[in-house]
Amino acid sequence: MTTARPAPPGTPGPSAHGAETRRPAPRTGAPTEQQDTNLQAPVQPDAIRPTHVDPSPATGAQSLVRSLEAVGCDVVFGIPGGAILPAYDPLFDSRLVRHILVRHEQGAGHAATGYAQATGRVGVCIATSGPGATNLVTPLADAMLDSVPVVAITGQVGRKLIGTDAFQEADICGITMPITKHNMLVTDPAEIPRAIAEAFHIAASGRPGPVLVDLPKDVLQAHTTFSWPVETRLPGYRPTTRPHSKQIREAARLIGEARRPVLYVGGGVIKAEASTELLDLADETGAPVVTTLMARGVFPDGHHQNLGMPGMHGTVAAVAAMQKADLLIALGTRFDDRVTGDLSTFAPEAKVVHADVDPAEIGKNRVADVPIVGDAREVITELTAALRSADDGGRDARTERLLPWWDQLERWRQTFPLGYDDPADGTLSPEYVIERIGAIAGPDAIYSAGVGQHQMWAAQFIRYEKPRTWLNSGGAGTMGYGVPAAMGAKVGMPDTTVWCIDGDGCFQMTNQELATCAIEGIPIKVAVINNGNLGMVRQWQTLFYEERYSNTELGTHKHRVPDFVLLAQALGCEGLRCESKDDVDRVIEQAMAIDDRPVVIDFTVGADAQVWPMVAAGTGNDQIMAARDIRPLFDDPEAGGADEVPA
Repeated sequence: MTTARPAPPGTPGPSAHGAETRRPAPRTGAPTEQQDTNLQAPVQPDAIRPTHVDPSPATGAQSLVRSLEAVGCDVVFGIPGGAILPAYDPLFDSRLVRHILVRHEQGAGHAATGYAQATGRVGVCIATSGPGATNLVTPLADAMLDSVPVVAITGQVGRKLIGTDAFQEADICGITMPITKHNMLVTDPAEIPRAIAEAFHIAASGRPGPVLVDLPKDVLQAHTTFSWPVETRLPGYRPTTRPHSKQIREAARLIGEARRPVLYVGGGVIKAEASTELLDLADETGAPVVTTLMARGVFPDGHHQNLGMPGMHGTVAAVAAMQKADLLIALGTRFDDRVTGDLSTFAPEAKVVHADVDPAEIGKNRVADVPIVGDAREVITELTAALRSADDGGRDARTERLLPWWDQLERWRQTFPLGYDDPADGTLSPEYVIERIGAIAGPDAIYSAGVGQHQMWAAQFIRYEKPRTWLNSGGAGTMGYGVPAAMGAKVGMPDTTVWCIDGDGCFQMTNQELATCAIEGIPIKVAVINNGNLGMVRQWQTLFYEERYSNTELGTHKHRVPDFVLLAQALGCEGLRCESKDDVDRVIEQAMAIDDRPVVIDFTVGADAQVWPMVAAGTGNDQIMAARDIRPLFDDPEAGGADEVPA
């Protein structure tokens, strides 16, 4: 069966599966004069997706597109090329799967990640063989480290050419084996539906992660049959989601006995959609909550029990609480080195309850006294229920026992709050800019970031009250993540304001995707925190290399190369510039009022602002610096130390 070519705009016509539908109005901001000549048939979001399809003739390429439709995919980010080209012909007709033509495959991968992080659904990217596929390596590694459900579909040279060093051949399955949750080379066109169904299931279930499906060109061109649903064959893949009741009871017992507990919450709680359950657990325990960089928003910043982010650039209160805790309840987190610092000195007095859906993470970095394998939402739900039925005096008794601990925590929180000083030279403060963006756009907006100083400031000075509103590259630290991730998030959440907080270094890596946004009608807003340098590298050179600034000046201040306003305009966006504190709110509000095209603001800020607090790499968390040359004395009662907390 072949699908019909699109009817003229506004007239009834058959969908890909026979339902009578009407073409929607052109996408906001998209050019309309070419709508019927070289653009994909507009997606019909209300069209009925197939749940059962009897065997019918199809090419491998048609089978691929119909499988994507059947599995629930609504958008793919990609670039066509020789080996994947057969798939693009039936994709041209699909009214269920929108294709967004990116400008670089890395942009496709990060857009799929941003889409997945913002929506909770599987993000999909597509590329051709050889360099097209290898350009996906960085976003796949990024998604692997941050446990993001992504499916990458790549073209491959024909089956007879595999292994011959053919034109644009690369063993992408071999290349990506260490950085994907699973990958597969499909050599039988009849197996395409099963491969796609399994890829989506593996990507989204258990600990989420990227899956790659490699499709030789002749497999896409071959004739086969398509039917749906398909039987998956994954006998060795059965993630444990239900926690063991004995471990839950033991964890509840330790919580009941603890005097200095901390709920250490990671991104796995967001992926498990367990933010509501986490609120219940926090209320039941009365314990302080710290949320990692990947978990910002899973627990409201406005909640009294939230101490903020732990780790290298976390709050003093969060870092100190973990160091002095007698019990860490780790939920969906992996004791990353940026959180623990020197492991040998991390939380020396704490017992550990470690719950994770991936058993390989438990005990990998820190021995767990109570290991719990299971889905975070089920673990949290059962743990809360166990506490409510425990014979430790109940919530009021637990709260009473924690009063001295909270007195201590409040001293740390009041003595060492997050803050910043305006630059002494009168230049614009980057922290102020980011704080004002968060205040004006509000907690309902989605914020993505590149990597570096601006990323840390965005994590610190924007208040996150909801999950899936903060997107960043936490594990890989990928410069260039911000713009394409924001693009993907906006596609997935079109009615939500999406800001990208980017640095002038990161922005120059992937800003070409603004052309995609302009043409496809994806009106993201980008704040370029332009300090003229690779800011975080410069900060380390200031602190550890005697201010020897080797190859960190970018020329975006001294030479204004590139001119970000003119660059934005060249890419089809609105370009604005702000250089003074008095203009910050006005320019942000001007950007907020523009909804028909992307907006880029060049915030020209001082070069010498630094990210504080800071735990220097390789040192222990006890060595945290609240600011330059200011080290909290945790064991000094006058400075909010731990001496007064009973053991």
